[in-house]
Amino acid sequence: MSEAGNKKVFDFSLLRRIFSYVKPYKNWFYLSLILAVIIAVFAPVRPLLIQLTIDKATGKNVHVPEWLSFILYFKNLHVATQLVIWVTVFQVFFIMVETLLRFVFSFLTAKLGQHVVKDMRVNVFKKILNLQLRQFDKTPIGTLTTRTINDIESINDIFSDGLIPIISDLLVIIITLITMFWVDWQLTLVALIPFPFLIVATYYFKESVNKSFIRVRNAISHLNAFVQEHLTGIVVVQAFAAEEREAKKFDVINKEHRSANIKAIFAYSIFFPIVELVLAVSTGIAVWWIAGKQLNPGLLIAFILYLNQIFRPLRIIADKFNVLQMGMIAAERVFKVLDNDDVEKETFHKTTITNIKGNVEFKNVFYAYNQDHYVLKNISFSVQAGETVALVGHTGSGKTTIISILNRLYEIQKGNILVDGININELSNEVLRKNIAVVLQDVFLFSGTIMDNITLHNPAISEQQVIHAAQLIGVHDFIMQLPNNYYYNVGERGNTLSMGQKQLISFIRALLFNPSILVLDEATSSIDSESEMLIQQAIDKLIMGRTSIVIAHRLSTIRKANKIIVLDKGEIKETGTHDELLATNGFYAKLYEMQFAKN
Repeated sequence: MSEAGNKKVFDFSLLRRIFSYVKPYKNWFYLSLILAVIIAVFAPVRPLLIQLTIDKATGKNVHVPEWLSFILYFKNLHVATQLVIWVTVFQVFFIMVETLLRFVFSFLTAKLGQHVVKDMRVNVFKKILNLQLRQFDKTPIGTLTTRTINDIESINDIFSDGLIPIISDLLVIIITLITMFWVDWQLTLVALIPFPFLIVATYYFKESVNKSFIRVRNAISHLNAFVQEHLTGIVVVQAFAAEEREAKKFDVINKEHRSANIKAIFAYSIFFPIVELVLAVSTGIAVWWIAGKQLNPGLLIAFILYLNQIFRPLRIIADKFNVLQMGMIAAERVFKVLDNDDVEKETFHKTTITNIKGNVEFKNVFYAYNQDHYVLKNISFSVQAGETVALVGHTGSGKTTIISILNRLYEIQKGNILVDGININELSNEVLRKNIAVVLQDVFLFSGTIMDNITLHNPAISEQQVIHAAQLIGVHDFIMQLPNNYYYNVGERGNTLSMGQKQLISFIRALLFNPSILVLDEATSSIDSESEMLIQQAIDKLIMGRTSIVIAHRLSTIRKANKIIVLDKGEIKETGTHDELLATNGFYAKLYEMQFAKN
């Protein structure tokens, strides 16, 4: 069961929050309410007119309403033939107007819902973009996709099929009941004898379907998360021949979705016939009552129409109330994303610096992904502008974490990180990240062209600048060999390119943004020798004249570094140059023998 799964009480504070998004479109909302009232007032008019024409046609002495006499003032309504013809003509015109109003009402509520959904979806996406990375470490991407797409789409139903249409249907029922009591209160009471049974059936139907729909939405969220994860990791699934096992897991989740839907369908299958049965009983009682007194065809037909105008909307209201409830549950989930305070913090900035020289200093830095388990412990080191520092150590020693916290992808718990003597918390994220370029081992490319992935759609970067940067790094010839050159479509996640090619493109991207500080994971374990040579040349170009913090995987990078920091289990074990550390015959010397001596 989801976080909203046990919520039973209708939350008006939540509804008010949803309707806060209506403010920019309040004129549409008010117009839809006015139309709801007009449509409700129109509801009993046709049965009244039908009763009038039947009574007149059967020779009864009827009273023509003043409003109808005013509309048809130029006709002699005292003559039966004239009355029947012109009232029928008026009804045709009336039906056309009513149909037009219903169309405008439906279109307006749907349009209102779509505009609210659009604004809300933009807000949610912006929120997700600014969440701390640790939120993505513990929240499946498919779940956030469900919140942004499916759940917000359900909120649209609050407007198109929920609250406003429910208000309209309730007004129709109320005004129709008032009309019925005005026409014949005794007949109305008799005809509504089965009505309480329908109210009870509606309540149980609403509860049953609501529970089923909650299960459906939870199943959809699980399905999205499962599919997203497995499509992203399809290479692993196929490489380990796990297709059958993963398909069985998917089948279990899918069966839950199916079972929840079937339960809802079962409730509908019972409830709708009950509505028709109660309507039939009410109609039969009305016929028996009228026939037992004095058969009045006009009154009988009018009351049959009135009963339909009460019972049919009730059936729809029960369904719409479930739609409204599901929209509310979806809204609660969406607002939990919007209320997430674990976002990238932009504090008051005490400095207006825009250009960074590149001096970096870590002072007694502690960091934990989980509060009780520090992965970095008392890290202290400094890098002067233009220097290259190599980070070495076993897997899990904290190298990647150091380069992640430098540009505040994660917030440290203790200590300080200084850039040019300024605490990074006093710099805006925009200024900090504009001056720090990060090139990771696992390069991510978006669907689109090479040009798009290099410029990231920044209009300030021209094609000539891109080509010049590619030539500086020595990648231009490789790109020109591809179909469409710089406008070659790399596919989803850059699947049409090799690991080395993707890394080279990321180098161009980093060079174009001309950072003062370069953070680099230079891993080449999956790269052929030709690509490795290109990458080495590109790295040499990139680090020239820049402060560089490199997770070193090559002996050449280690030897060129001004300083080597040796990490183990989140702590700095040794610091020095390659020759200095080898001379001490300590932790680095053993690591060198294991990892670098054969390079």
